[in-house]
Amino acid sequence: MRWWHKPASDTQITHGNRLWLYVLAAIIMLLLVIPTFIVIPMSFSDSQYLEFPPSNWSARWYHVYLESPKWMRATVTSLQVGVLTMLLATPLGTMAAYGLFVSGHRAARAIFMFLITPMIVPVILIAIGTFYAYGRVGLNNTIFGLVLAHTVLAAPLVMIVITSALRNYDLDQERVARSLGATRVKAFFVITLPQIKFSIVTAALLSFLTSFDEVIIAIFVSGGKNATLTKHMFAALRDFIDPTIAAISTIMILVSTTLLLATQFIGSRKK
Repeated sequence: MRWWHKPASDTQITHGNRLWLYVLAAIIMLLLVIPTFIVIPMSFSDSQYLEFPPSNWSARWYHVYLESPKWMRATVTSLQVGVLTMLLATPLGTMAAYGLFVSGHRAARAIFMFLITPMIVPVILIAIGTFYAYGRVGLNNTIFGLVLAHTVLAAPLVMIVITSALRNYDLDQERVARSLGATRVKAFFVITLPQIKFSIVTAALLSFLTSFDEVIIAIFVSGGKNATLTKHMFAALRDFIDPTIAAISTIMILVSTTLLLATQFIGSRKK
């Protein structure tokens, strides 16, 4: 019990004084995790309908998902859009973060806040605006349009991760390289990039997850043969609910958890 009387931080507040905070955090985490504990068992039900707990266990709905051309096409579309979003948002976000960080301009902070506004503005507003804008240029129901829209959501996240990495990096190393004749571009790729590469990989994985799990914009601007997995799931929940949704949700939880654990592993290696 000595642990309860030890300081929880640099202040004199002990772990015992923070007991209410630990309890609150545990309750919030439990409420977030409970749906996962319910969805995963339901995905192994042999029933025609969602059932918890399952009366009979089966991998039937995973076979239904894997053998369905509609679900497979939507999965491929989501993976394709996620990878393309990652490949577009990561360099754009990195360049924006680096440029604003090294500029030293008084307006850099204001520009940074403006560029991350997609994380602040409700996604439904972005989706509506994107839908009407795409309607004028014919980008609705296209892979390219969906990638652009998801990049708008993912790039701010990349900027935040890279900016955090640059703040822990000694920029004088790059200045020394430039004083020895290296151009800014060469100094970045030879000196700076190797030292923030783990943060870039983390940002890339998070940008992929941002696109892969996104549903609101997908509902508005994707459709037809280019509909994403999340849009098909939403439509299935609206029209007819069967355990296939639970099976797909379990797979998506597995993918998301694996990538998040990968980012944590990369972050621990960086430290």
